[in-house]
Amino acid sequence: MTDPQIRVLLVDDHSMLRAGFRTILDIQPDITVVGEAATGAEAVAQASALLPDVITMDVQMPDMDGIEATRRIVADPAVGAAIAIVTTFDQDDYLYQALDAGASGFLLKNAAAEDLIAAVRALAAGDGMLAPEVTRRVLARFAGASSLAPAPARPRSATPLAEPLTDREAEVLALLADARTNAEIATALFIGEATVKTHVSRILQKLGARDRVQAVVLAHRMGLA
Repeated sequence: MTDPQIRVLLVDDHSMLRAGFRTILDIQPDITVVGEAATGAEAVAQASALLPDVITMDVQMPDMDGIEATRRIVADPAVGAAIAIVTTFDQDDYLYQALDAGASGFLLKNAAAEDLIAAVRALAAGDGMLAPEVTRRVLARFAGASSLAPAPARPRSATPLAEPLTDREAEVLALLADARTNAEIATALFIGEATVKTHVSRILQKLGARDRVQAVVLAHRMGLA
């Protein structure tokens, strides 16, 4: 019996980029590319038909942009894919809207092969992908008002917590907001990685967040980070 494969859908209007990503991912024993899409509308249709585990989503595409496609895919409970927004650094000033739409992280178009592979595996495992060089810029827009676009509406989950975070959970959340991995959090707090995972799970439950990325966004909106 073979191990379960991580099913990936590649979305980008540049065929060469999709071909490059496919080449990198398809040679991995635990990853298979199940489809490609060149527009946001195609992405929505393919996500529904193929039910991938992970989607790499371009932002600027004809027909429908990646943010709207992300919003529609996340709204479909039958899909359940984790979405990584693919971007180039210092572009797409409205990227933070993708987090509001439900994206689980970001990936640079010029990312190294190992970063792409690690990102796909992280999202498939239910972890958000917090790339410091991109995500800190995006989260800064949540923390303060942007002159480029109106702030996203407060979600229903961004209300006072019914159960407050413990002091340790607050420490873990602060490190999550600093784009730390579980291993780095464990080292910083002198605790085991298994303990970190337990704290992260509790934080997600208390915030009503899908993953680490959304937890950090909500924490910024609620003044917890």
